[in-house]
Amino acid sequence: MRRALDLALQARGRTSPNPMVGCVIVKEGRIIGEGFHPYAGAAHAEVHALQAAGESAAGAELFVTLEPCNHTGRTPPCTEAIIRAKIRRVVAAIEDPNPLVSGQGAERLRQAGIRVDVGVLAKEAWQTNEAFIKVMTRGLPWVVYKSALTLDGKIATENGDSQWVSSDASRQAVQQMRNICDVIMVGSETVLHDDPALTCRLPGGKDPVRVVIDGSLRIQTDNRVLTYSAQAPCIIATTQASPPIRRALLNTLPNVEVWLYDTERYVPLKKLMQDLVARGWHNVLLEGGGRLAGQMLAEDLIDQVDFFVAPKLIGGQGPSPLSGFEVRRMSEARPLYHWQIDTSTGDLHIHAYLHIPHWVNRSEVN
Repeated sequence: MRRALDLALQARGRTSPNPMVGCVIVKEGRIIGEGFHPYAGAAHAEVHALQAAGESAAGAELFVTLEPCNHTGRTPPCTEAIIRAKIRRVVAAIEDPNPLVSGQGAERLRQAGIRVDVGVLAKEAWQTNEAFIKVMTRGLPWVVYKSALTLDGKIATENGDSQWVSSDASRQAVQQMRNICDVIMVGSETVLHDDPALTCRLPGGKDPVRVVIDGSLRIQTDNRVLTYSAQAPCIIATTQASPPIRRALLNTLPNVEVWLYDTERYVPLKKLMQDLVARGWHNVLLEGGGRLAGQMLAEDLIDQVDFFVAPKLIGGQGPSPLSGFEVRRMSEARPLYHWQIDTSTGDLHIHAYLHIPHWVNRSEVN
């Protein structure tokens, strides 16, 4: 099962709206076939593993990180392929949270006389597919807020200079985060001030879908997020406060979509998150400034934070990473859970959750 989990992660950032799944087939103590789901629309992990095993799969055991599907989507049901291959036992790490599958895949296999066991390395499997599970259970994407800040809590100097707060190694780590997310999201203030392209600059990397929150359409047609060549579209989320002529102009630009919301000032963030899921995008990397991040936090739309704290002090009245969020009492502060600290980049990289992960025992929470 550990090998199956490792296989699943080889497709990290490439499978939405599907989960990451790995599969290993074992016979007489030896691996005879393995595979993973590489991208949405491709054959599932079980099919790749069965093809690798060939006729030797008869009488073997199949280990898979997620309960095999029993419905027809873009591909046929994996349960039928397993039955045809005459697998004698299936071990699944977790039950599929998709209501189209949940429990039905295992039941179909048992009806065919195949022994099914569920729950091996379940904690690791749940963690692997956090985004898919949240989408299936809550209809919202998994949102990671990334920010670089100084030790005294500033993301820029008082006059707005932010290049660069974090180290070269930290910025490289952020590129890897972009490579595995579906969507990168910022506010219009970030676009106007920093003019980012919001692409992945790793060799062979995948550009995420770029989303700009711009209620009044202040974005300029020469901003790099609109002009820089990218693999993925740029979506501008706006409101009725934006000029219709500006909306029409932006909609004519290549690879640009304007999403208009029926609000007068602020883009409804939860509705936007639901619309991203409807397009099949499950992972959102929030790189916007403190105002947008604060609004997302206030609406409980952030799942995870990755802060790169640089060993620098700049003082002054520079902006903070959560200027759009405020509490009056320390007792109202938002706690972080299951946090981890890494210093390998030369900065203090803090990785933490806004809620206790469902795959963590509460006794283990720091």
